[in-house]
Amino acid sequence: MKRHGVDSYAQLVRQASFDPEWFWHGVNVALGIQWFRPYKRVMDDSAGQAWTRWFVGGSINVAHNCLDRHVIAGRGDRPAIHWESEDGTSRSLTYSELAKETAQLANGLERLGIGPLDRVGIHLPMCPEAVIAFLALAKLGAISVPIFSGFGAKAIAHRLTDSGAKALITVDGFLRRGRPIAVKDVVDEALLLCPAVSHVIVRERLALPVSLHPRRDHTWAAITEGESTEFAPRPLDSEHPLLIAYTSGTTGKPKGAVHVHGGFLVKIAAEAVYQTDVRPEDLLFWFTDLGWIMGPWTIVGGLSQGAALRLYDGAPDHPTPDRVWSLIENRGVTIFGASPTLIRSLMGRCTPPSSFDLSTLRILGSTGEPWNGDAWNWYFEEVGGGRCPVINFSGGTEVGACLLSTSIAMPIKSCSVGLPALGMAVDVFDAEGRPIESGVGELVCTKPWPGMTRGLWNDPERYLATYWPHGDSAWYQGDWASIDADGDWFLHGRSDDTLKIAGKRIGPAEIETVLIAHPAIREAAVIGLPDEVKGETICAVVVFEDESAIDGPVLLHQVDSLMNEAVGKAFLVERIWEISELPRTRSGKVVRRVLRAAVTGEPRGDVSTIENPEVLESLRPVAERAR
Repeated sequence: MKRHGVDSYAQLVRQASFDPEWFWHGVNVALGIQWFRPYKRVMDDSAGQAWTRWFVGGSINVAHNCLDRHVIAGRGDRPAIHWESEDGTSRSLTYSELAKETAQLANGLERLGIGPLDRVGIHLPMCPEAVIAFLALAKLGAISVPIFSGFGAKAIAHRLTDSGAKALITVDGFLRRGRPIAVKDVVDEALLLCPAVSHVIVRERLALPVSLHPRRDHTWAAITEGESTEFAPRPLDSEHPLLIAYTSGTTGKPKGAVHVHGGFLVKIAAEAVYQTDVRPEDLLFWFTDLGWIMGPWTIVGGLSQGAALRLYDGAPDHPTPDRVWSLIENRGVTIFGASPTLIRSLMGRCTPPSSFDLSTLRILGSTGEPWNGDAWNWYFEEVGGGRCPVINFSGGTEVGACLLSTSIAMPIKSCSVGLPALGMAVDVFDAEGRPIESGVGELVCTKPWPGMTRGLWNDPERYLATYWPHGDSAWYQGDWASIDADGDWFLHGRSDDTLKIAGKRIGPAEIETVLIAHPAIREAAVIGLPDEVKGETICAVVVFEDESAIDGPVLLHQVDSLMNEAVGKAFLVERIWEISELPRTRSGKVVRRVLRAAVTGEPRGDVSTIENPEVLESLRPVAERAR
């Protein structure tokens, strides 16, 4: 702001939105992004906004900017990774050590015939090898296909087949809640459905007995042993694909969002610095999986700034709900990020975080879904000690990063997603595609940005239909959003989760916030069920604090009172069902549409991303327990 004579953060947001070419070129200069060949144009939208190219004519490599340049600059002895597994096994790597192991894997993969534009699945938990594999493939110019480490065989096979993967990097197994998970067995089952995969590299993590196909399978040790510890990253065109990130796909076929070296690097680096305040001396810990976009975000955002990454491979509450706080304490994490759902699930069960030394924390991050006030305040007060700003942002797999975000340079309001992220031209539209000044509407982006997906893999028509449904004028994110009188932005859930009660629309998050204000309800998910009179009725699936203490009619009466006061009589909850835990993805998102299907008996679609699908069985219509 000082460099460009900008007086306020809000002014910077407006200027970056109005003139994205000025802003994104300025980001390159300010952050010292290193190009092998300078770009000639910042952006080219001659083919339409949906197909905008960025940093045209430039050549770059993500791995060089996240790894090699730090070593070349003499910063190789700085810590790059501090990893811990669920059983307490740990390992640390400096930038020099990470560079050597990355080079060895890149050389080994090249010897197998992996080269530019080859797709390679990465099916690993958040461990050093996941980072090594991601950076090695970037060096080669191959395309990473991150796959959620907890997927079943069909979900793995779909992503490998859809992307046309030539190889897969996986592990023999990992621990989950103290139990060894035999991953290679699942992979073998998946590969029966996609025989085109030529090579499988297996990291021997738990020394589990595994079968190795004689011509297809290789151990990580065999691939890397004796390989050179030098491998120069290939200079790649700015639009060269970096990864295919698949969406959750809880309804229909999962979508493969294509991200590229130039745009993804610049957008993520800008977010890491300007939104999240990542610095070289930081230790960044985002509780995620490589299969979710926050996995690549953590790698690129942290390492591009020369910071260290805190990686954890395991359940957040094993052996106790305090595990997360000990992970922060024992390494001195400075930036911690989690989904609101994870925080809500811990706050009612864990020892007060103040019992741990969390004094090293200076930034709290969150993304994935809307907050409710009690959980946000608990996160801010109990975890951050009332002194750490909550950097809450909203984006998605296809966005590459965030559309909206708070920042350390602005006042932060509870539950808010702040303002449009820098360089993002964001607005709220009504049903006719017109901007609205008040009320809830569709979150849209009216100008392109570097991190946006370059389409969906092999499916350009679906890309246009999904994100540009009303033509080339605006990207529709699929979220409900609003702007309050102070100019602060808020999210209200997915637009396709919206409830329509007697012609009145409301987001499920508003109802859920009221429900969990009841002392008997720990968590809640709201769904709409068909009703001949109202169109839909509001029903809730809840996790109780103490089931034995709850009387059904009394609970509904109390909930009615809360609803009447908070949102009005038009939005009273008709029925409440109990569930032991809400079905959610590993990234913490509650899957409302699948809940609705479980209650109504409709087809559930693809549930491969759900970590605990077994809980849905308790919601079979014939066995439902209405309260």
